[in-house]
Amino acid sequence: MKKLVLFVFTAFIAASGFSQTPDTTTYLSDKNIPPINIMQADSTWFTNANIPKNKPVVIIYFSPECGHCQLTAQELYSHIDELKDGFFIWVTYYSVPEIQTFEEKYKLGKLKNFRFGRDPRYAIPSFYKVKFTPFMAVYNTNGQLVETFEQGTTPEILAGLIKQAVQDGRNKGK
Repeated sequence: MKKLVLFVFTAFIAASGFSQTPDTTTYLSDKNIPPINIMQADSTWFTNANIPKNKPVVIIYFSPECGHCQLTAQELYSHIDELKDGFFIWVTYYSVPEIQTFEEKYKLGKLKNFRFGRDPRYAIPSFYKVKFTPFMAVYNTNGQLVETFEQGTTPEILAGLIKQAVQDGRNKGK
């Protein structure tokens, strides 16, 4: 009987070890901008094909109800001149009417370098393994990951990263 219990216990421990996989996120192994497929307020789809070429990209996963997300929207709007060279993609799982209300309230929806949309497949938060909102991922002009911020960051830091990405892109062209 002792041998049977020991065998079952050993088999359980071994099986537990094999079932565990390392906690790696896709964005750490693939530095490219992930597939984007979001429904915009006007019922059109925004995809990677719509992302402007040779521009730094900031992907922001947010919740319209999140106080930090609301504060981030206010701060970004107040620093819009410093952020004009970046392209911002705001993604959420919330409904299109809730997204529209957020866009309008914070005056970002009409800006040409801001896009908002619903991710009905929950692909973006799965890709980044988002735990908190706002989550931000910054990409350079070549679509390569520069930095992520699990709880957002300041407009000043974003402006610095965007400026550096633009300069690096110009220097590569020389």
